[in-house]
Amino acid sequence: MKKRLIAIGIAASLLVIAILIQSISFLTSNTFSDTSDGLFGGNSSEGPTEEVVESGSSSERIARISVEGTIMSGQGSNPFMGEGYNHEALLEQLEAIKEDSSINGVLMYVNSPGGGVFESAEIHDKLNELKEEGKSLYVSMGGMAASGGYYISAPADQIYASEETFTGSLGVIMESVNYEELADEYGVEFNTIKSGEFKDIMSPTREMTEQDEEILQTLVDESYQNFVNVISEGRDMPEDEVREIADGRIYSGQQAVDNGLIDDIGFEEDALAALKEEVGGDPEVIEYNPSGETLFGMPIDVRSFLPTSEVKWVNEMIEQRQGPRLMYMYSE
Repeated sequence: MKKRLIAIGIAASLLVIAILIQSISFLTSNTFSDTSDGLFGGNSSEGPTEEVVESGSSSERIARISVEGTIMSGQGSNPFMGEGYNHEALLEQLEAIKEDSSINGVLMYVNSPGGGVFESAEIHDKLNELKEEGKSLYVSMGGMAASGGYYISAPADQIYASEETFTGSLGVIMESVNYEELADEYGVEFNTIKSGEFKDIMSPTREMTEQDEEILQTLVDESYQNFVNVISEGRDMPEDEVREIADGRIYSGQQAVDNGLIDDIGFEEDALAALKEEVGGDPEVIEYNPSGETLFGMPIDVRSFLPTSEVKWVNEMIEQRQGPRLMYMYSE
């Protein structure tokens, strides 16, 4: 018990440090010139840098991008995430691809349980912009491409997954924790002063009312309808058929082929081979170098200081400190 309390104390301290790092990084990014990364390194104002992974024609190119981890903004400056998913960097990459006339095809590798409704929609819109520029979009799913992971895959011309891939989980979820009874047991009282009846909706310190639930359900239903529309348009599937399969369950790769959510069984190399054939010629394949926050030029990753059992807990504290939010998310 004592060791756990110490670990939690360290975790809480590191949470404060993480928030301070984000704040200082924001301030220093406005202080140092564009030619220097300053104390805290970050994305260059000149945009993402390329790396050739397969040589070929530089006038007919394929860009490979990767979406791995929870789709949420702000994680590029979360020191607990190391070089994990960076939403802002991904959007920069998509913008660079759109502006590059030499890129004719995009291969997007997706290994994600989903994430925020807003962030998923941002990626989806950017991908549609690429397609409007005449660029082919192929998706290769990893071990999981569920909920928001599928949402961003839906616009693809072709979707590949292995038989072992978990996909689906089509729907919206909003969750919170209520510890009112626990607080009562220990004599903890909460003082809330609010401007309106629903200002503290989904508060963890009081029971949810029927009116609260009705209000939140309308938000969930609205986002669900958007999800249904995205699948219907992306997969050219009637809305009633989408609703039959979009009940939140997950599907294997083969089940997803059978119900029309994906096109073929295959791994990333299969998707790339098919995209090369679609683009034609001998296209060069590029990737973008990963970027993230650094301290004195070194990547920030303090996970090694925490017991393994506490890492997820700390990450959740960082992600959830802004309160409940709508999610296209599969969680075990």
